[in-house]
Amino acid sequence: MSGRGAFLAIVLLAAAVPGCGDDETTAAPEPHEPTREAIGHYCNMIVVDHHGPKGQIFLKGREKPIWFSSVRDAIAFTMLPEEPKDIAAIYVNDIARAGWDTPEPGTWIDARGAWYAIESGRAGGMGAPEAVPFSDRAAADAFTASFGGRVVAFDDIPEAFILGSVDDPGEHGPPDRPAHRPHGGEGHGH
Repeated sequence: MSGRGAFLAIVLLAAAVPGCGDDETTAAPEPHEPTREAIGHYCNMIVVDHHGPKGQIFLKGREKPIWFSSVRDAIAFTMLPEEPKDIAAIYVNDIARAGWDTPEPGTWIDARGAWYAIESGRAGGMGAPEAVPFSDRAAADAFTASFGGRVVAFDDIPEAFILGSVDDPGEHGPPDRPAHRPHGGEGHGH
C-alpha cells in the first residue's frame, strides 16, 4: 500500500506543478514608451516625429517591441501572412486619454480589447486613414460623431480598411503601411 500511496502522491504533485512551457503563466510584457530610437517597422522613420496614435508589438521571447508610426500599421502586421504570428502583446495609444499630436506616456492599452473608430476623417502618423483606438466605447462613439466613420472591435476591423490602397496619402507622402506590397491569398484585393 505504501508504494501505491507514494505513486499517487507523485502523480498529484506533478499535476499541481505548472509546466515550464505553460503559456498561460507567462505574463504579457509591459508597454514601453517610445524614444528617438524607436523606428517604425514599415517606414523606417522615428516614431515620435509623427502625430496620431502609435502601436507596438512584442513577439514571444523578444524584450523590445516592434514600433509602428500608426495603429493601422500595427494591425497590418497582424494580418499579413509573411509577418511573425508569435505575438505576445499588442499595445496602442488610447485616444480617449492621449493627445493627437503627441500621445502622452502611460496611455497604452491592449489593442485586442480596444474599440476602433475607422473610416473617419482623421489621418494617422503617415497621412493614411487611421484606425483610432479607444478603451471606452462611448469615447469612440463621440469621436465618430465629430469626425465621421464607425466603431468596431479589434476582430471586426475589415482587412480591406487596413490593407487596402490609400487614394490620397496627403502631404505626408506614401503611407508607412505595407498595402503596396504584393502578398498572396484571397481577400487582399490588389
